[in-house]
Amino acid sequence: MASEQDVRAQLQRAGQDHLLSFWADLAPESRAALLAELASLEPDVLREHCQRASAACALVPGPLPDLEARLQPLPPELVGSAIRCDQETRLQWEEEGFRQIALNKVAVLLLAGGQGTRLGVTYPKGMYQVGLPSQKTLYQLQAERIRRVEQLAGQRLGTHCTVPWYIMTSEFTLGPTIKFFKEHDFFHLDPANVVLFEQRMLPAVTFEGKAILERKDKVAMAPGMAHALDREGLDHRGQLWVRRPDYRDRCAQAGYVAPARSGVSSVTCYSHKALGGGCCSCCIYQTEIDQIKPESVGRPIPFSFADGNGGLYSALADHQILEDMKQRGVEFVHVYCVDNILVRLADPAFIGFCVLRGADCGAKVVEKAYPEEPVGVVCQVDGVPQVVEYSEISPETAGLRGADGGLLYNTGNICNHFFTRDFLDMITREFEPLLKLHVAVKKVPYVDEEGNLVKPLRPNGIKMEKFVFDVFQFAKNFVAFEVSREEEFSPLKNADTASTDNPSTSRRALLTQHYRWALQAGARFLDGHGVQLPEQSGLLPNGDPPAICEISPLVSYSGEGLEKYLQGRKLQSPFVLDEDQARLLQPQNC
Repeated sequence: MASEQDVRAQLQRAGQDHLLSFWADLAPESRAALLAELASLEPDVLREHCQRASAACALVPGPLPDLEARLQPLPPELVGSAIRCDQETRLQWEEEGFRQIALNKVAVLLLAGGQGTRLGVTYPKGMYQVGLPSQKTLYQLQAERIRRVEQLAGQRLGTHCTVPWYIMTSEFTLGPTIKFFKEHDFFHLDPANVVLFEQRMLPAVTFEGKAILERKDKVAMAPGMAHALDREGLDHRGQLWVRRPDYRDRCAQAGYVAPARSGVSSVTCYSHKALGGGCCSCCIYQTEIDQIKPESVGRPIPFSFADGNGGLYSALADHQILEDMKQRGVEFVHVYCVDNILVRLADPAFIGFCVLRGADCGAKVVEKAYPEEPVGVVCQVDGVPQVVEYSEISPETAGLRGADGGLLYNTGNICNHFFTRDFLDMITREFEPLLKLHVAVKKVPYVDEEGNLVKPLRPNGIKMEKFVFDVFQFAKNFVAFEVSREEEFSPLKNADTASTDNPSTSRRALLTQHYRWALQAGARFLDGHGVQLPEQSGLLPNGDPPAICEISPLVSYSGEGLEKYLQGRKLQSPFVLDEDQARLLQPQNC
C-alpha cells in the first residue's frame, strides 16, 4: 500500500491535497481505506479532470449559436415505424427478430449504474416497486420479459434459446443488485446468463475545481474512473485477473464468502455469472496479459474523464464483455435504461427491423408530446445522426412544423438502442476517447472545513458524463424506429411529489396498457357490485384506468395470446393474470 507521504505528494502535484485535511482525525482503518482510494487517482489525470470540469461548468448553457443552420430532421428513409407500418411489414420484422433470438444471436444490456436520488431512495432503481397489485419490481418485470421472449422465439423455431442479460452497475448499485438477484433466485433465469459488471468512478468536483470529500475518509465519487491495478492477480485461461482492493469487503457485505484460493472456483467473478459458488477476491478488472506492461501494475488503467451511461463503452473493454458476447455467439445487442417500466427487452420487431435494414446502430424514438418537452431529439447535425439535447435547441426551432402539421423535430430519444457487436467493438477500440463531455451540476453531500457533513440545498458539485447515444455519429448505417409512447415509454425519474415521471405515472401506464390488452382480448370488467363497467380506453379523472388489470410478462410479452384466457370473460377489478390464473382460465382442449 502507498504511504501517506507518497499519497500526499501525488495530491499536491494534482492540486488536491485538501483531500487529506482530516488525516489526524481518522482511525487506522479509515486511514488505510482513504489511502487505498487516493492512491488509485493518478495525479496528472486527476488534475486535468478537475480543471476540465470547472472550465466546462463555467461555459454559458443554452442553445448553441451555430446549431440552427446545421440541424436537419432525420431523412424519412432512415426511419421505420411500428405505428404507421402495415401488418405484413410488422410481421416480417417480428419474424426476423424472433429468428435471431432463436439462433442465440441477441443479448440485452441494462444501464443500471445510477442511484435513485431523485426518486428518493438509497437503493438501485431496479429494486423499486411502483405499487402494482403483484408488487413486482422493475428488475422482476424485465427478467420475466426476457423469459417470455425466449419462450416465444423458441416455440416459433422449435428450439431452446437464451437471451443473455448484461447489467452495467456502478460502485453504488453493484453490491445491492447482486444481493437482490441472489435473494430472488435470479428470477428463475440461469445465473450463468446474467452478467453484472461495473462502470468506472470519478471524483465529483466543486465549481472551483476541487475534488469533494463526502466524508472525512471518502471522496465523493461519480461513475467514471477505473481503479488502479493491484499486484495480486491470477493467470487464468490466459488472462490476468486484477482485483479491486475493496471488492472483498463489498462482496462479503453482500453475503458472499471468498474461496481459499482466488479464482479457483465455479464462479467467473468479473461478471458474477455463477454466484452459487461464492464470490472470489479477484473481482475484477480483467485485462489480457500481453496488454499489460510491467510498469502499469499498481498504476491506474488509462481512462476517459467522464462516464454517465456513456461509460458503457470503457466498461465493456475493462471487463471484456464483448469477448464474452463473442464466445456466446451474440451479434446484436439491445441496450436500454433501467427506469422505463414499459421497456420491451429484445423487442423482436425492433431487432428485426434493424437487422433487415443492415443497421449497425439504431434508436427507438417516440413522437414528442409538445415542442418544449425535455427530451433529446434524434436528428442530423451536418448530415450526421446524433441526439441534440432539448436545452441546445432554441424554442423557435423546437416549434417548427413540417408540411403535415407535425413537429419537424419530433423524434424523441428514449435511451433504447440497437447495436451490432462489431459496432461496439469498433467504438471501444477507436472512438470512445472522442465522445463528447457533458456537464451535470448536482447537489453533492460534503464535509465542511470543520468536518461536519453538509447536505446542500442547491447544486454545489460537477459530475462529468458521457452519454450512450453519442456514438450515433460513428455509425455507417444508422436507423430510427418509432414506437408508441403509450405502449413503450413511461420513465421513472422522480418521487411522487413531482407531477411527471413518478411511481404513480409509471404504475398507471402499465396498468392502463394491460387494461387495453384485456379489452382487445374480449374481456369485460365488473365493479365492486358486479355491474359491468362501460368499455372505455381513456383514464378516469384521478388518472387511473377504469379497471385495475395486471398481466404477468410470463403470460404475455406485448398483448399476444390473451384471447384464450380472456375472450368473453367478465373480470372483477382488480384482476391479476399470472401463470397460475392463466392455467385456471385456459380452456381444457388447449
